[in-house]
Amino acid sequence: MPKPAAACLFALAFCAALSAQGPEYGLGHAPSEQDIQAIDISVGPDGANLPPGSGTAADGAQLYERTCRECHGPEGKGSEETGFIGTPQDLHLEKPKKTVGSYWPHATTLFDYIRRAMPFKTPGSLSNDQVYAVTAYILSLNGLVPADGSLDAEKLKQIQMPNKDGFVPDARPDVK
Repeated sequence: MPKPAAACLFALAFCAALSAQGPEYGLGHAPSEQDIQAIDISVGPDGANLPPGSGTAADGAQLYERTCRECHGPEGKGSEETGFIGTPQDLHLEKPKKTVGSYWPHATTLFDYIRRAMPFKTPGSLSNDQVYAVTAYILSLNGLVPADGSLDAEKLKQIQMPNKDGFVPDARPDVK
């Protein structure tokens, strides 16, 4: 074997041996059952796994002003991307508006999304009662809950969204 090839093989073997001796950085760990339960908070379209709690649209309006208005604007009108007030007719515009009131098929999906992803700067920081309140407020702005209304798990499951029939269910047996 020529000397340059041998030197190259030696250098490669030496580098491989050194990298195997590198320090452990201690990143990550196997999650405990408690870790998994803390983030396993998904709510199904049928309301499965809705937590206990309740909130009023009036309380939701106050909370909205403090935690949501910055991104979603006054009364949820926001921008084209962040507004969530609409009607089913908004889907028939030249540029359809997909809002809570025009597009979303399940009120429980709104609750689930707020609970896991909002507010933007501190997702998951709202209590269940606060999530019910903000959900009630947003649904009231879309005419789906009275302005003086309240929500809990049972009431939320009963709400019929205007576009509930605008989707085709997935009939595959492995999809819930």
